[in-house]
Amino acid sequence: MINSNPLLGTFFHAVGGASASTCYLPSQKTKQWSWGTFWLVQSAFAWLIMPLVVGYFTVPDFFDILKNAPSKTFWTAFLLGGVYGFGGMSFGFAIQNIGYSLTYSISIGLSAILGTMTPLILRGQVIEYFNRPGSTIVLVGMIVAVAGIIFIGLAGFKKEKDLGELKNSVHFKMKIGLTLAIIAGFLSAVFNISLEAGQPISDIAAQHGAGEFEGNAKLIVSTAGCFVVNLIWFLIAGIKDKTLKEFTKASGIPFSQRFKNTLWSALAGTLWCGQFFFYGLGHVRMGNFQFISWVLHMTMLIFFSYGVGLLMKEWKQVSKRTYIILIFALVLLFASSVIISYGSYYGEQMLK
Repeated sequence: MINSNPLLGTFFHAVGGASASTCYLPSQKTKQWSWGTFWLVQSAFAWLIMPLVVGYFTVPDFFDILKNAPSKTFWTAFLLGGVYGFGGMSFGFAIQNIGYSLTYSISIGLSAILGTMTPLILRGQVIEYFNRPGSTIVLVGMIVAVAGIIFIGLAGFKKEKDLGELKNSVHFKMKIGLTLAIIAGFLSAVFNISLEAGQPISDIAAQHGAGEFEGNAKLIVSTAGCFVVNLIWFLIAGIKDKTLKEFTKASGIPFSQRFKNTLWSALAGTLWCGQFFFYGLGHVRMGNFQFISWVLHMTMLIFFSYGVGLLMKEWKQVSKRTYIILIFALVLLFASSVIISYGSYYGEQMLK
């Protein structure tokens, strides 16, 4: 049994958020590859290879646990993971239209709230959880997070207007990107539901001595569903667009460049998987407030994505007023993380 420690859990969620917020940066280093080719490699590492490697080295009897997992639990988690697969694709295309910080903020913000509340609603535990000590504080933190998301959207539309007034402005399509980000947000929330559905697999892993790494047993089931959907989609797209040859010398791309592209794409997938390695470490330490792990993790992710966006100079050409709105939204999101963390810590202390 892992001792609850919400503050340490918050730290692990922050590390996971930092990993996730930087996972698509390596795509900037790939040369002469289409987005679909990059996506195939990164998805293989994010949703198949790394979850298998991490599970094998951290969970005793890993493959036996998967083999003997309850059939209903396994396939429910797998199919829900497949639904998230479409969200992952929408997320990637949203980045191309509105950049990192806005995509992460809108999509992950929606996912944070929906992914937290939906499992409680499905289990009929909303009243039970929000009657616990500290739950009111946590609820306030969630409301502050929603406010932050609203101001992020406002900053996005202000940014589009600012760039529209500039000649030779960068490619930026708020309406298309917003639509894709909202779709990604709704479907990303399904991934948390998938993880919740796979919890019995983690419980079996705990019985086998997995300890704090128990979550790595269920992760591969959810991500495998996601990978299958992306594999089928991008293989068909690759055949249609004739981009699969970019993997071979027939493309005319030097082997050294193809090798570098593969390494950068693999790093992107590894960083994505890394977020849920640390998510698992944080989740088991949240004690009676494990249900807020998702919103806390996602809020951390949004916070760090701002840093990525600033480093990539995504907000360089916006007006001072737009930048003030952006900073205000960032303050709200940071405050929500602090409030949620404090509420869970306070609740844990009161329940001891």
